[in-house]
Amino acid sequence: MLNRFMLIVVFVPLAIILIALAVANRELVAFTLDPFNPGNPKLTLTLPLFIFLFLALAIGMIVGSLATWVKQGRYRKLARQRGVEAENLRQAVSRVPTAPQGATPGSAQGSALPKPTN
Repeated sequence: MLNRFMLIVVFVPLAIILIALAVANRELVAFTLDPFNPGNPKLTLTLPLFIFLFLALAIGMIVGSLATWVKQGRYRKLARQRGVEAENLRQAVSRVPTAPQGATPGSAQGSALPKPTN
């Protein structure tokens, strides 16, 4: 349900806006990487403006995703540590000897746990 909502409310209008932007900005634009000699053909790229806009959007999304991933690193580390701790506790519990059949819990074995009170 949430996926369909996101598709209809967010992505469909965004797609319409991006298509309109691409159609409106079809003119060729020169993008140069040499600030001292803007006419240098080796460092100049001529493409439609909408391609530069889409590239800027994609680069921004990638940089933002990487920044989020780096910032959340401590939580991933904590989750790994707790996962290892949980696995160690599972193995420790599986190594605990069980009481012989017919024995009541807490009898003769000197149980470390107190008897429950009602």
